[in-house]
Amino acid sequence: MSTATATLSTPPVSRQLEPVGQYFLAHARRKRHGRTFSEDERIQAEQNVKKVEVVEDEEEDEPESAELLKSDPKDWKKQDHYAVLGLSKYRYKANDAQIKKAHRKKVLKHHPDKKASGGNVNDDAFFKCIQKAMEILSDPVKRKQYDSVDEGAEVAPPSKKAKDFYKTWGRALAAEGRFSTKSPVPKLGGPDATKEEVDEFYNFFYAFDSWRTFEYLDKDLPDDTDNRDQKRYQEKKNRAERAKRKTEDTARLRKMVDDALSIDPRIKQFKENAKKAKEQAKWDREAGAREAAEKARLEKENAEKAAAEAASQEKANKESNKKAKEDAKKAARKDKKTLKASLKDANYFHAGSDAPMDVVDKVLTEIEALMEKLEAVELHEFAGTIAAAKGDATKIKEAFVAKGASL
Repeated sequence: MSTATATLSTPPVSRQLEPVGQYFLAHARRKRHGRTFSEDERIQAEQNVKKVEVVEDEEEDEPESAELLKSDPKDWKKQDHYAVLGLSKYRYKANDAQIKKAHRKKVLKHHPDKKASGGNVNDDAFFKCIQKAMEILSDPVKRKQYDSVDEGAEVAPPSKKAKDFYKTWGRALAAEGRFSTKSPVPKLGGPDATKEEVDEFYNFFYAFDSWRTFEYLDKDLPDDTDNRDQKRYQEKKNRAERAKRKTEDTARLRKMVDDALSIDPRIKQFKENAKKAKEQAKWDREAGAREAAEKARLEKENAEKAAAEAASQEKANKESNKKAKEDAKKAARKDKKTLKASLKDANYFHAGSDAPMDVVDKVLTEIEALMEKLEAVELHEFAGTIAAAKGDATKIKEAFVAKGASL
């Protein structure tokens, strides 16, 4: 079996591919808006024109520092490619048209032939830097690799004590958002953002999918093509360094998002709102129990009040009854005293002079027995009758006889 036949007979390998990159995004944009290639290119071009202010050549020039002009083309990895082309203020936002225009201007200004006419025959170092910058920035892959490590575009995370949270942190996190594989990147927003918008923002960055790579920082492979082992070793080291930097960058962004979340004034407000809503829900949920408890409290209070009033009334009744009894006893004693006094006035019904003691004792005994038979009212009425006799012995005796006969 030939090698070709063996290769063709190898069973296919199934792999899951995920579409990414600017060309896929362009395809998705055209499909979403129902545009043709030409329509989409025209609209995108119009939008790019709106985003970037086109300045005349004489006004576009960016100052070139003496240090920049001394850049060594051999150290091209350390040079600021955007600064070399005069695009420092645009950096990753610069479009292809701006890059081409800037390159053309720099070439016209620093071309060796032009400098040779001025006497600088061998002064082509900065021109080489310009060419290298154009090589990097005109290649989409190389440019993304450079943009991934462009320190000039980095925005340091603000201090936790920094004022104007929304402005400072919004700018810093927006700079990080440029590395997202997903679009659009949500904005931090302001104090009036809803909880859903804030949650969406932080969820996006906590699940951040970054295209940022670190190949640009790879150490160059040896030029010795015969030393394959050395090349493989350096490639392995480069891959390990890339993975390490990627891990560190992921951790750095995670900490940055953690810090922003910890001081976001809206989060505190959302928590307070949630707490109030929870308390209100609990209050509403327990309304029935509160009403039942209040009803039980009132019933208990009313029962205790009624019991206290009943006890007070009972006490008053007892005291009143006691007083009535005492008054009745006093009245009875007074009435009996009246009756006994009348006997003395009637000489104990004895016809002669002073009644002897045996007569007195006998009459008193009989009268005591009579009075015991009388109820309080009868006793009082009888005492009134005797008092009305005014000491008349005959009337007094008749009254006693009549009362005794009635019993």
